[in-house]
Amino acid sequence: MSKDGDCVLPGRPKASGGFAVIDLEATGSSSRRHRVVELAVVLLDRDFGPEGEFSTLVDPEGPVGPTHIHGIESRHVEAVGVPLFGQIAPRLLGLLRGRALVGHNVGCDRAFLAAEYARLGVEFPHVPELCTMRMAALRDPAPGGLSLLACAEAAGLAGWSVHTALGDARTTARLFSSYVLDRPGGRAQAERALAGAAAVEWPQMTGADALWVGRRGANRTPAGNVPSQQKVSYVRNGGA
Repeated sequence: MSKDGDCVLPGRPKASGGFAVIDLEATGSSSRRHRVVELAVVLLDRDFGPEGEFSTLVDPEGPVGPTHIHGIESRHVEAVGVPLFGQIAPRLLGLLRGRALVGHNVGCDRAFLAAEYARLGVEFPHVPELCTMRMAALRDPAPGGLSLLACAEAAGLAGWSVHTALGDARTTARLFSSYVLDRPGGRAQAERALAGAAAVEWPQMTGADALWVGRRGANRTPAGNVPSQQKVSYVRNGGA
């Protein structure tokens, strides 16, 4: 089990269905012009319990963008084994298939994923989305701001690595569960999203799974970057 985001994970969740909480870091703000440089997926079951978490750096095939924001340097993505998006794309589809997408400003995350898949000639499907930023805006009282940091602080959530894909995805998952369970109609909204997600037809992709390389894995020297030491089993029973 990984506790610091150093996770390289093709694990196997038991079944599809439930929620896929996504977060990504990118080389810039435009999904058309910029590329994904890190992504994370936290899987929740239909009752908002944790099923697994997956995170990797992604080689953007160019400059990494705003290091002062996401903390990712060129040396990280130049590390041995950091995959291109196309090398993780089949596995990522398998993680998302059958699930409703959740994110903080999830439309932005989806736009980047759709653009990355379009570069591979694959159409990313329209999937039911649940946005914690929109949920926050409807709360009474509303948080002092709508950033993930402001919303998390208002909800009493603290102590994670901001602007790391896995840290943000974990926090978004906790925020989502809290918002759904204490908001009138929240569970019904989630159930509608699940029903819609079950009906979505997903594309098929073939290809070998590349190793997913977390930030700490990319910091290791090649001699220490041993795949068998980086694989972790999926999270169970609330561990994160």
